[in-house]
Amino acid sequence: MKYFLTIAVFCLFALRTVASPINTVCLGDTSVAIVQEDITASVAAAINNGDSKKLASYFNSSIDLTVPGTDGTYSKSQAEMIVKSFFSKFPPLSFKINQQGSSNEGSQFAIGTLSTKTSTFRTYFLIKKVNNVPLIHQLQFEEE
Repeated sequence: MKYFLTIAVFCLFALRTVASPINTVCLGDTSVAIVQEDITASVAAAINNGDSKKLASYFNSSIDLTVPGTDGTYSKSQAEMIVKSFFSKFPPLSFKINQQGSSNEGSQFAIGTLSTKTSTFRTYFLIKKVNNVPLIHQLQFEEE
């Protein structure tokens, strides 16, 4: 019994020593996932509220933007004005993320549905890190 107890204590100690770094790595990954969800949630909230200024605060210096009647690469300020005009024409009633994911390189994407009074839009945005700061590089609102 004495040997069994010694072996059990040793195994628990060894498991804790070996598992501890793994938990730290997992916690690190979880922390990154929480940050990623936060930016996605913040972008989703800005879309849901029709807040072009807040949404533009997440734009890269240039962004690929698609809205009905407009498709191209624009500066951050140009894109903000286009999105502001889009939200004026189509004030959001609700926005729901249907799918989201990320790559090993740290880019994130989300696909959602924007409902307005007159239309529904399939919405897609791509976030990539620039100097370790996640920024929107692509944003699409396509009428369904």
